[in-house]
Amino acid sequence: MSGIIRVYKRDDEGTLLFREAWYDEDYSQFVMNHGAVGHQSKTQETDVPDADAAERLMDAFEMACTEDGYAEIPDEEQYWVVAQYALKTREGTSRDRYLEEKAKDALSGHLAWRGLGIVDRSEFGDAKLNIFCLCPDVNKAVNAIKVCIRGEDLDFTKLSIGAAPYGDLSALKVKHSPKQVTSFTL
Repeated sequence: MSGIIRVYKRDDEGTLLFREAWYDEDYSQFVMNHGAVGHQSKTQETDVPDADAAERLMDAFEMACTEDGYAEIPDEEQYWVVAQYALKTREGTSRDRYLEEKAKDALSGHLAWRGLGIVDRSEFGDAKLNIFCLCPDVNKAVNAIKVCIRGEDLDFTKLSIGAAPYGDLSALKVKHSPKQVTSFTL
């Protein structure tokens, strides 16, 4: 099974739209998601008898998306949006590791259901927790991250967000900070 298919296109007004599909083995369902990037998607689930039937649905979905003008956005055309927490210790504590898991889980779902990308990885270093998200739209992703972190009650007052083009993490620019800072470092 090919995993998840996630594709995008711009409509006549310039709005970025997305469609995605995957096979949920736990529930034997083919799942399709679609909508405008940055907004809660609409979801359709279809019960399927087996993985072969799901594979055929995935192939049909991919073909329909191509015919409708949807395509994957290459990583090189996306952006890194980094959610960063200031920590009290250099390597982080067990509480910080708990925060890491909770924030990654919350952000993964929040971004995915809005077509805003994926949580790629996280890392601790220099008294910071960095959660790297690969996103097609910086401004919408930054807003979504703020809404998610605040809504999940995950230390919003310690959150900073930076963004950079995929190929140049050294170009990170601050997009949100609890303090009036003008730079963002990992």
